[in-house]
Order: sequence, then structure tokens, then C-alpha cells
Amino acid sequence: MTTAQEALLETLEDLGAEDFEKFRWYLCQQGALEGFQRIKRCHLENASRENTVDHMIQTYSEHAVTVATVVLEKIGRNDMVKTLSKTKIGTKGKSVKWTWFTWGSSLKIKRFQHEYKIVCSRVWMATLLKQIYTDLYITQGGSGEVNKEHESRQIERASWNSNRTETIIRKEDIFKVVPGRDGETRTVMTNGVAGIGKTVLTQKFTLDWAEDKANHDMDFIFPFTFKELNMLSEKEFSLVELIHYFFSETERAGISTFESYRVVLIFDGLDECRPPLDFNNTDFVTDPTKSTSVHVLLKNLIMGKLLPSAHLWITTRPAAANQIPPAFVDMVTEIRGFNNLQKEEYFRKRFQDEEQASRILSHIQSSQSLYIMCHIPVFCWITATVLEDMLKTTEGGKLPTTLTEMYIHFLVVQAKVKKVKYDDGVETDSHWSPDNKKMIVLLGKLAFEQLQKGNLIFYESDLTKCGIETRTALWYSGVFTQIFKEEKGLYQDPVFCFVHLSLQEFLAALHVHLTFITSDVNLMSKSTKWTKLFKCNIKHVHRSAVDKALQSPNGHLDLLLRFLLGLSLEANQKLLQGLITNTQTSAESNQKTVEYIKKKISEESSAERSINLFHCLNELRDCSLVEDVQQFLNAGNLSTNELTPAQWSALAFILVSSGKDLNVFDLKRYSQSEEALQRLLPVVKVSNKALLGGCHLSESSCALLSSVLSSPTSRLRQLDLSHNDLLDTGVRLVSEGLKSPHCSLETLSLSGCQVTENGCRFLAAALAFNYHLTELDLSYNHPGDSAENDLNSSTLFLPSRLDHSGTHRLKTFIRKYSCELEVDPNTVNRTLKLYDNNRTVVKMSALASYPDHPDRFQLIPQLLLRPALTGRHFWEVNWTEDVFIALSYRGIERKGKSIGCAFGYSDQSWSLKCASDKGYSAYHNGRKTMITASTYSHRVAVYVDCPAGILSYYSVDTDNSLIHLHTFDIAFTEPVHFGLYVKSGIVSV
Repeated sequence: MTTAQEALLETLEDLGAEDFEKFRWYLCQQGALEGFQRIKRCHLENASRENTVDHMIQTYSEHAVTVATVVLEKIGRNDMVKTLSKTKIGTKGKSVKWTWFTWGSSLKIKRFQHEYKIVCSRVWMATLLKQIYTDLYITQGGSGEVNKEHESRQIERASWNSNRTETIIRKEDIFKVVPGRDGETRTVMTNGVAGIGKTVLTQKFTLDWAEDKANHDMDFIFPFTFKELNMLSEKEFSLVELIHYFFSETERAGISTFESYRVVLIFDGLDECRPPLDFNNTDFVTDPTKSTSVHVLLKNLIMGKLLPSAHLWITTRPAAANQIPPAFVDMVTEIRGFNNLQKEEYFRKRFQDEEQASRILSHIQSSQSLYIMCHIPVFCWITATVLEDMLKTTEGGKLPTTLTEMYIHFLVVQAKVKKVKYDDGVETDSHWSPDNKKMIVLLGKLAFEQLQKGNLIFYESDLTKCGIETRTALWYSGVFTQIFKEEKGLYQDPVFCFVHLSLQEFLAALHVHLTFITSDVNLMSKSTKWTKLFKCNIKHVHRSAVDKALQSPNGHLDLLLRFLLGLSLEANQKLLQGLITNTQTSAESNQKTVEYIKKKISEESSAERSINLFHCLNELRDCSLVEDVQQFLNAGNLSTNELTPAQWSALAFILVSSGKDLNVFDLKRYSQSEEALQRLLPVVKVSNKALLGGCHLSESSCALLSSVLSSPTSRLRQLDLSHNDLLDTGVRLVSEGLKSPHCSLETLSLSGCQVTENGCRFLAAALAFNYHLTELDLSYNHPGDSAENDLNSSTLFLPSRLDHSGTHRLKTFIRKYSCELEVDPNTVNRTLKLYDNNRTVVKMSALASYPDHPDRFQLIPQLLLRPALTGRHFWEVNWTEDVFIALSYRGIERKGKSIGCAFGYSDQSWSLKCASDKGYSAYHNGRKTMITASTYSHRVAVYVDCPAGILSYYSVDTDNSLIHLHTFDIAFTEPVHFGLYVKSGIVSV
């Protein structure tokens, strides 16, 4: 067997003089050897090949071959990497696992440490992965189906719900027995947006196993990446050959079968698989020694045909999750990244100075867009890199508050580092040298063209099309390591990618901007040749980008659009002075763009799409729409009846971006209408509980809510639709949403929704597919006996409230709760006269001769009605002149002229004042609320739902329709009574 010294000497002798000189140079460079220490330059300055080998053995001992492999990759001699790795360098008397750990995994572990250092650990002073790893937020759940939203929107949703209680899974328990499932979990799919930490998670999992810290029961863990597997798409392997190819130490150990071992196979980056996996018409392979294509091997492993005893862990971005049929996945998990506490922990670890850390945290928290993006560990690193540099180089300067500013500063920091570290410049020199500008221009072109195709990883052919040679790309990845990096496989040719998708989107936007100002070509236009013939303004580029982003079915251009608009600001262009040599933007052009975006907001029917347009306005420093609505909200006098479509969108944006009060969404706080629900649907989607009861909703609203229930991003757990005329057709639509595998609704209230036998059958069928629902309220409907039996069997384990009290329950809206009331004569004030069998009350100047009674109102012209109320009740009143229509506890004061005796002036009662000359106003505890009504009527309806804590007043129109006036939200503590305070006029009850 060859010794390490012999293998190294043979390798160095095959190097030409120029490559050998580069080899020695890398050995002397601090930080170039992926975690290994450098050799002092004086030892290698004139060293021969033999002396170089001796120094390597002395410095690295058993890791010398690993270091040689790293250096050979850096100088582009992958052919020699393959030769060296296949050289048999034996180990004696060691276990299989220890052999894998000390020889083969040493390279893997060093790579893992380096990868984490490149992506994350720079912000923690380059500490090794095993010392700094922070557990990510891994949750169980999901269906593994496709999510087509842009990942920035998914990040926002995850951030809004980061404090929700969910099933958290530790990485070491990923394959443990799951309650409710027979046996162990074989195949796990882990979803997560780009940069959230999927790869680092699998690497730490492998590292902990290799160091005997976790998963001691596993004999082998074999981590693969789809980047590496893509390079083998035209070759054939058996499963055993594939493992031997990547992990040659298993072949050296004489292992030719893996059925008797406990094995974990990790496949990282399903979204990077080229072409995507297609499970239609798959050839079955069960023999692990039979050769076939890598894709066929993968599919048979996933289907359980090959090595069924093995555990599989597949990671992917959400958009590619549907490549694997759900039947082949035992458990779906999701990485949510950092929650709010972990964000703070991250920056406090990064910045040891407590005052500095507090200032940075305060700044990030003040910008909603930055704080949301810090949900991603990689963005925390970008932010820390920028702010660290700015705090060193500027005194009291303005820190970036928008995404565009942050990424411009990040680009500038990298250009400065290159200038000082590689070009022997100083920090005061211009960092936009011709080489730097050329590098950014080419990387921007690559970013844009590959983004158009949806690619995040690039091969040699992709680079060549953009005018980048492989050697140039290797140089870029070695210099701009924090922007563009080479992904090294063990033995394959290099592939490249940007450190994070958002960096690719930023450089793509920069490419669009630079292309226009240098050549007048609008890359966002459908046909670029016409832009050369006709003079084009930057506003036309922006309009094209807005239109193209709105037309995108999955929003994949949303972030690019935000960056492109941000680059048009003069302040941002000054930051890139030297890279952007001339500008074609002006305040006037930007204002035109602002007006165009506002116009699109007012036209856009999708509130979801409108939210990104508000982010765009934020990048352009225009917050006028949001500020107007926010001002009304803060003053407490927002009249939703007068909101324009654009203002409705602004309200939705404010609510979903606030990060507050998303636990409960109550539609009645804004408007009881279907239009309001449609405009505020994004808020429903990110809320835990939606209160939509008594909001005049119909079948069309049910279609909207069905889409929410079936959305993979919906967080809705409780839905109250009671007291809306949904009918059976509406319930059918809601039932379709309940059937969705994405639906996680736990409580559904359909009380008083005019549901009959047919609607209940739709619900019964849906509940056969839904295992999350734990409570169903169908009271005050008419299900009929047979449908009720169907429901009872479907909801066997649910607390359900059903009744079939007759067809009177099917009266329109809340009138179904009409009740018979009578005046309590013992409460009537002596200035009130009763007529028509006590159904008419008249205010008199003379006193009536009623007997004394402790319940009688002595000085205020009031009365109570009976009986006491505890459920749902509806009552209509005709009035003239000046009347208070009230709800009160029995214990309200009766004596004296104290203000506490009057309805609405204490905490014991609530009232609506109806005045012929002043309209309507609501009172409680002495506080008056003016009501702006679209119609005016001398007939008022009152509805109280004691269990739900609702008291609502309605004006009754000439066509008998109900127009909402005001709603009180009340936590009732005892039975209540309707009451009347007749200052003047006549009341009929």
C-alpha cells in the first residue's frame, strides 16, 4: 500500500512549475486551507517537492492528503484530485466507522466546517461549526405540495407567525418514532426557503454522528448533494458503486452490501436537481448491484424499492417539494429559520460590545423589511457584515433602512475588501477599479439570465454563455467569496452559485439598471429591439418591470422589482459612484413611477400582489398612502365606508406588516361586508383566529375562505362564520377547503347560517378528510335527522353543537333570533305612559300613578323589558324624536339623577342614541361614539349574542334590509335586559 508521503510526492512531481508554485503559495496563505493552519512562507520559499512533502507531513500529519486535495481543487487540478483520492492509503485495526471518520470524513468534516464558515460563522469570528451551531426552528407539518409564492413572501409569513406554538423537532430526533405512526420514519422531507439553513443542518447532523455525539445507532450516514449528482447524469452506477464513488473508504473497507447496516442517505437540494425527478413510467430496480442512471437509482430509493431498510432525508426549497409524490414521504418538516429571540441572540453573539449590539438590534427592529429578512441566518450575516463596516468607518452616519441600501452597502464592502486584500490598495482608494467593474457586470448578467430560467446553480456551460471562462469563475469565487462561490464536490467539476437567492436578485436588478443607463436597452420589455429605436426613459423600464412582476404566476420577480426601483434613487446611486458613472433618473421620473404603482394598487384585485407594491413604494421612499391610513387608524376615526381601493390595500399592508395583533382578526372592527373581507384576505391568512360572524357574507365569501383554508401558507386555526346567510351552496365551498391537506382548522362555527340537510352532508363528507378539526358548531340550523346522523358519525370524536329546531331557523340573517319581550311595569319611570297592551311607550309631562317599587327608575325616563337574556336575541323598535335603545344589567342604579342611572353612562349598560335632529351615537361608561350612517330610519334593530359577547345595532331600511350601525364587544358577566330611555317622543316595541 502507498504511504501518504509517496502519494504526495508522486502528485507534486506531476505538477508543472507554474502549478507547483501556486500549490506552495496556497499552503502559505492564511485562511485558504478550509480550517487548516498555513505553513510559514520562509519554510516553502525555495522548497523542493520533497521538502514540501516533508513540511506537509510535519504540519498536517494524517490530514496531509486532505490538505493536498483542497489545494489541488483551488488551482483547478481536479484531474489530480481524482487520482489522489483513488490512491489506496490504508489504515489498520480500526472499525469501519472510525475508518470513515478519520480518512474519508476528515475531508467531509473540514468541508462542513468551511461551508458554515463561508456562510455563517464569519459573523462569529470564524469559530468552527461544532462550536457555534445554533439549532434552527424545525417544525413538523405540511403536505410537501408545491408553494409557488416568492420566498420573500413566505419569509414574511413565517416571521409573522414565529411565536406560534408548534411541534418542534430536534435534528437528532428526525428519524425517531412519531406518535400515531407505526414503526420508524423512513423518509423525511425538510422544506425551507433559500439560505434558511437546510444544508448546514444536514452537515451538523452528519458531523455530530461522525464525532459520536448523536445517532449512535446509525452505522453509516452518507450525505449527497444534488449539485454533485447532477454531474453524473450521463453515467450509470449501481447503488453500491455510487456509494463507493463518493465514499471510497467504504470500498477500501471491503463493504459491498449495505442491507445489514443501519444507513441514512441524505439528499440535499432537491430543487437543484436537473432535470427534475419524474416518477411517471419509472423502471423498477431492487438489486443494489445493478447499474442504471442516477435518476433511476434516486427514484427507486425514494419509492423504497432499493435498500428499503435505509432512512432517507431530502431537503428542498418549497417550490420543488411536489417532485416527490406524498405517498413516498413519511414526514414533512419545515425550517423556519430564526425566531425573534434567536435573531437577538445572533447579533449579541456577533457583536461582543453590548452597547453596539443594542444599537444594531434597535436599528434592525425599526425597519420591518430588514427585521423580517433577518428570519434567514444568511441575511443576518449580510446585515452584520454591512453594519460592522459602517460603524467602523462612519461617525454617526445614517444606517441602511431598506433592502436596496443594505445590499448596495454589502456590495461596496466586498469591493473594498478585494481592493485592500488582493489589489494591495488602501481603503481610501476608489474600490471600483476596471477589474471590479468588469467582475460585477459579468456576475450581474449571469444573475439576470439564470434568474429568468429559475436557476440558482450554474455549470460551465451557463458561465460560457455569459462570457465567463471557468478559470475566471474560479478567480471570482476565490475573491468575492461572500457573493459568488464555487460548490466543490468530492471528485466532480466545480459548480457555482450566489451565496443567497436575494444576492442573485440584487445583482440581476443592478444588471437591468446598468444595461439601460449604458445602452438604453430595456431588459424588462417584451422586445428589447424596440427600445433601441425609440427613446426610452427609466420610468418605462420601471413600468415594464412592474407589469412583468404582476403578471408572474409565482411572484418570482418581486424582489428584483424592489431592488430595481431602489437603485433609481439618487442617494443609492451615490453609494455606487464609480460603478454607475452616469444617471438617467430624476425625482420627476421616480414620482411618475410612484403614481404608476399607486394606480396599479387601486386596480389590483389581489390584495396579496398589492402588498409587494407597497414594499416597492417603500424602496422609493414614498409612504404617503400608508401614512394616511395609519393616521386615521391612530386617531381611531377610520371610516372604511370612504376608503378607496388603494387605501384598502394600504390597510391590509399595515395590518400584515405590523407583526402585532395577528392572533385574532375581527372583521367587524373595519367593515361588515364582503368587499372588506376580500380586501383584507391576506390578514385572514396570517391570523390564528378569524371572527367573521354577522358580517353579511354570502356564497362568494365562502369561495375566498375556501382558498385560505387550502393555502399551504395559511395559519388559520379558528374560524367563526356564524350568523351569515351562507346557505348550503356556501357551506359546500367551505367544505372543499376543509378537504385540503393544507387545512389545519381546529374550530369552525357555522351557527345560524341557514344550513339544511344538503349542506350538512357536504360537511360530513369533508370531515372524512380532515383530522385537525376538533370543534364544530352547527346550532341554529336545520340539518334534518338523516344528515344529523351522518354528521354524528363523521364527528364522532368532535365536540359538536347541532340542533334541528325547525324551519324557523332559516329566516334571513339574524331575524331568526327574534324574541317576544314585554315591558317590566315595575321598572317604568312615572313620566312614561304605556299603551297598546304595554307595547307603546310615550314620554309625558304629567306623572303617572304607578305604585312604589324598588326596581322603578325614579328620575330618569327609563324602563327595562323582560325576560332576562342569556343567548342570542333579535328585537326591533320604532321610535320618534329622541330615544336611547339600551342593553343593561339588572343591577343598574335606579334612584336619583346620578349620571350612572342613565343607560350608556356606566359600566352596567350600553346604548344607541337615536335623535331626529342629530342622527345616531353610541354610549358606554359615559364615552360617546359618533356614528356616520349611510341611511337614516326611525326603525332600529338590536341583536345580542351573549355567548359571543356581541351587541349590534342596525338601521332597518324601507325594503326591510338591515344596515349595520355599531357593534359593542362585551364580556358579559350576568344575564342582561333590553331597555329604553325616552327623552321625548314615542317608542313601539
